[in-house]
Amino acid sequence: MLVDEQEIIQALWETIVMVGVSLIFSFIIGLVLGILLVVTRKGHLWENKFIFTALNTVINIFRSIPFIILMVAVIPFTRLIVGTSIGTAAAIVPMVLFAGPYIARLIENSLLEVDPGVMEAAQAMGATPWQIMMRFLIPEALSSLLLGITIATIGLVGASAMAGAVGGGGLGDLAITYGYQRFDTVVMVITVGILIIMVQSLQSIGNFIAKKVRRR
Repeated sequence: MLVDEQEIIQALWETIVMVGVSLIFSFIIGLVLGILLVVTRKGHLWENKFIFTALNTVINIFRSIPFIILMVAVIPFTRLIVGTSIGTAAAIVPMVLFAGPYIARLIENSLLEVDPGVMEAAQAMGATPWQIMMRFLIPEALSSLLLGITIATIGLVGASAMAGAVGGGGLGDLAITYGYQRFDTVVMVITVGILIIMVQSLQSIGNFIAKKVRRR
């Protein structure tokens, strides 16, 4: 084994930072875009064909680009934002661009699953469009939203591992540098094992919280 325990801990921490920071920014972007996709569609609260079509097109474009290609394509933008194209901070930029549109779709689907009768009842009670969204639609879709965020978080874990292919740091970088390039099978097994544990833990926590919310 060519790598010591400290390097594994450091790589794990870099992965946690990448996933955590990326999730915060991508969730904010995805929440805004997801809500706009719902409320501007035909027959909804703020119907606007131009805004809906523009957002729908942009989101589809970003979602159609594989993450590894997206990382390379946005290198100039990444340098503009963080001043470098390698390292943990640099990997966060394409991860946000990758996950933001994905989360937007998850939020859109969750909100559209809410029974239309809920919105009709809210409108009948005189609720404003803002009140309908914040006090009726989002609370009704909360359990589904939490499961969607769980899926997106797991996707970011996978993206953080791929970021190692271009010097993004984290467990992916460790696996490629030591496990693949130096043929250290032990390191490869350890990094894969840690990633599996992370994914299983995230999914279990997400399922548990969503179940609690659903019961309420």
